[in-house]
Amino acid sequence: MTRNRPVPDVSPEDRQFIRSLIVYEDDDLIAFNKPSGLPVQDGRGITRSLDSLLDAFARSNGKRPRLVHRLDAGTSGIVIVAKTQPAAACLSAEFSERRTRKTYLAIVGGNLPSENSGMFDAPLIKVQEAGRVRMIAARGDRKGALASRTGWDLLERCEGYGMMRLFPETGRMHQIRIHLADAGCPIFGDAIYGNGRQDGPRLMLHAVSLEIRKPSGGVLAVKADIPADFTGIAEGLGFGAYSSEA
Repeated sequence: MTRNRPVPDVSPEDRQFIRSLIVYEDDDLIAFNKPSGLPVQDGRGITRSLDSLLDAFARSNGKRPRLVHRLDAGTSGIVIVAKTQPAAACLSAEFSERRTRKTYLAIVGGNLPSENSGMFDAPLIKVQEAGRVRMIAARGDRKGALASRTGWDLLERCEGYGMMRLFPETGRMHQIRIHLADAGCPIFGDAIYGNGRQDGPRLMLHAVSLEIRKPSGGVLAVKADIPADFTGIAEGLGFGAYSSEA
C-alpha cells in the first residue's frame, strides 16, 4: 500500500469500470482482467492507467493497492495487485524468483515453426533507441545479455497464421513479443516488432492465466476470459473458438 496521502477523487464511471475488471479478490490481492489498450502505469503523457484507477480502492488514510508486475498496454489479461505492503513484498518475490506460472495466448503470422512445441531461449539485451529503452535479441556472449526462456505450443495453423500458447519462464520486458519476432513469426497487431502483414486493431496477446503462491498460503490459480475483441479478430482470421481453458 502506498503511504498516507489525500484520498483521491475517482469518478463513478471509473469506479464502476475498474471494479468490472475484477476476477478474484481476497484480503491480500486483487486480480483483474485488463483490456487491451489500458496502460498498466502512467507516464509519457499517460494519465489514465490501471495503476491510477487503483485510487478507487483507496482507504480513508489514502493507502491503496500497488502493482507487483506489469503487462504491456496492448496485452490483455491477468494483472494482480497487492492490497498490503507485506502482500506486495511476498508477491513481488514470487515474480522475481520465478516461482509463478504464466500462460498466454497469441496469434502470430509469418514463418510458423514446423514443430508443434518448443522453447525460445534467445538472450535479450537492453538498448537505447530514440531516447527510449527497449529489449532486442542478442548473442549469449554479448555483455549485458540476459537469459530469457519462453516455452510454446502451436495449437492451430490457419492461412499463414498460428494460434500459440506460451509459457514465459523469465520475465524480461517484451520477452514474448521479441522471441516470436526473432523466430520469424511476430504477433499479429504488434506495431513495434511486427511488419506490414502484422497490422491489426490490437496486439493479439492475452495473459490467460497465472498461478502464484498466496501470502496467506496455498497456490492461487486465476484465469482471464478471452475478450470479445480478441475472439472477433481470431474468428475473422479463420480460427475456431478458444476459451481461458485453452
